[in-house]
Amino acid sequence: MNLTSLNDDTGRLILRLTVAGLMLFHGVAKIMHPGSLDFIGGMLAGYGLPSIIAYGVYIGEVIAPLMVIVGYRARLGALLMAVNMLFAIVLAHTGDLFSLSEHGGWSVELQLFYLLTSVAVIFLGSGRHAVRPD
Repeated sequence: MNLTSLNDDTGRLILRLTVAGLMLFHGVAKIMHPGSLDFIGGMLAGYGLPSIIAYGVYIGEVIAPLMVIVGYRARLGALLMAVNMLFAIVLAHTGDLFSLSEHGGWSVELQLFYLLTSVAVIFLGSGRHAVRPD
């Protein structure tokens, strides 16, 4: 094992733990406040989609992050998180795409952080520090 490989794998681990660990907080909050699914279901219904799809948030914000954290099918878990974030951006943040926050940052920077770091995990894979490296 060379140092470059170790550095690459450690970087992948840090990326996985960061994006999935932070995403997991959102999923746990939805578990603790299940009424938020009614809100999400209402937004889905507003787009003509079945409100039952709202339960997919548990997959995208709990199961998928756990997959990415432990490194079991990390690319699939990251794909599920990316799809979850695309839904979140379209359903709840479309109006924010061309606006700044009160602190001067882009209003959707956090959502794009989750989306793009998930995409990075899709391309990079889990690295060696994983239950099932891919």
